[in-house]
Amino acid sequence: MAANTIDAQAVLAQMRALTAQSRGVELQRPPAVAGADFGSALKHAIDAVNNQQQQAGTLSDKFERGVPGIDVGQVMIAIQKANVSFQAVTQVRNKLVTAYQDIMNMPL
Repeated sequence: MAANTIDAQAVLAQMRALTAQSRGVELQRPPAVAGADFGSALKHAIDAVNNQQQQAGTLSDKFERGVPGIDVGQVMIAIQKANVSFQAVTQVRNKLVTAYQDIMNMPL
């Protein structure tokens, strides 16, 4: 199950680096993982978001059916985790689309 989690520290470091870059400040970047390319990292992140959304849905269904041991706090936390993960991936996608459009609009 650990293979389907998002490394929060790496995501925070990337967000800080992007924020600093947008302000014109360079931060020291964490060392890259050997053998990992952007495509596989993006696929891993999307798979992790999908997994979190499925887990939140499953917990919600169990709570609605009255399965013992499932409380509303667990359900709400799982839903919020899935929501935050989805928003993060959506922002990455938006930045990729913007970068692609900027590159395509560059004069040759």
